[in-house]
Amino acid sequence: VLSLGTPGVGKTTLGKELASRAGMTYINVGDMAKEGELYEGFDEEYDCPVLDEDRVIDELEDKMSEGGVIVDYHGCDFFPERWFHIVFVLRTENSFLYDRLESRGYKGKKLQDNIQCEIFQTLYEEAMLSYREEIVHQLPSNTPEDLERNLDQVMQWIEQWMKDNN
Repeated sequence: VLSLGTPGVGKTTLGKELASRAGMTYINVGDMAKEGELYEGFDEEYDCPVLDEDRVIDELEDKMSEGGVIVDYHGCDFFPERWFHIVFVLRTENSFLYDRLESRGYKGKKLQDNIQCEIFQTLYEEAMLSYREEIVHQLPSNTPEDLERNLDQVMQWIEQWMKDNN
């Protein structure tokens, strides 16, 4: 399972809770990269490290081949298509997203670019280009009620997939 979206849309909250409910392994690619220092430089403009995508793939390969993994990241075009049976793109209305990102200390260009990324559905389009259309789904992620609905919907999908494939 791939959970992706702009920073602040709720990927981590959804991913951790899903892993707990489904007995799956949760991997936050940003945290994994930080722990393993999987970077190839630093972006001064956005004040953040630049991910070394090849090293991330190498790091994840064994875990992904075992299955039962929920991967959480904001991008997806470098992950092998064979890794995922379903992709969920979380979407958040700009007023909610702005407040969430601002509370994380995002400002200036970094804040504006992330809001624009959400407005223009950049990550949804990336997912549609990277994976088969029928496995990519958008989920609204504005309220606690949305989170509960999303958890229920994804759990139903996981349970059905387990029945069909085991």
